[in-house]
Amino acid sequence: MTESPTSARILIIDDEGQIRRFLRISLKSQGYQVIEAETAGKGLELAATQTPDLIVLDLGLPDADGQSVLTELRHWSSVPVMILSVRSSESEKVAVLDAGANDYVTKPFGIQEFLARVRNLLRLPRATTMPDAGVYEDGYLRIDLVKRLVSVMGEEVRLTRKEFAILKLLVSSPNQVVTQTQLLREVWGPTHLSDTHYLRNFVGRIRHKLGEDTDEPRYLRTEPGVGYRFLDGRGH
Repeated sequence: MTESPTSARILIIDDEGQIRRFLRISLKSQGYQVIEAETAGKGLELAATQTPDLIVLDLGLPDADGQSVLTELRHWSSVPVMILSVRSSESEKVAVLDAGANDYVTKPFGIQEFLARVRNLLRLPRATTMPDAGVYEDGYLRIDLVKRLVSVMGEEVRLTRKEFAILKLLVSSPNQVVTQTQLLREVWGPTHLSDTHYLRNFVGRIRHKLGEDTDEPRYLRTEPGVGYRFLDGRGH
């Protein structure tokens, strides 16, 4: 049963009145509470005083760049942040995801996809604290992060140390994009940040060991040029 979203409060920080109106109508039709700001300053003020459950943030604000708003937010808040921007370059996406954004949607966008991403992000506070003492289990895949054990349909899957390290980073942030830079830094170290072929090969090996369909992976989704995300399959 889907939990009612009526308690979720969403802050939209965007200087385009038409976009705010479109999002307000769409979000309210799903039962969400909506608060709005058209400047960076007002957005930070509302983020501090209204305790939103999710922030939708435009990068092109009149008084500051949205990335500076994100940087300021991350000094004192872990609220999920979805970037909504016309900027579509991979480098731009990677920069804001590395700075602490949880997702990135490029304008123009489809409202159904947007709402699906909102639902995913609103699940993050519960999902990011891995239940059952660090165990992920959905009936097919079981991952014990503490004992470093992985099994598929009850059969143990043997992962190398680096393979497990990659999987652990992704599983620990379910449904969130983890950038290539983050993964390379954590697993190989800061001198390997451009070695994306390492990562691609290792993710391919993990998928093979988990029995993934390479065309439509069930768990490890590629975000082209940006990174990967682990899809939490436990009945959402």
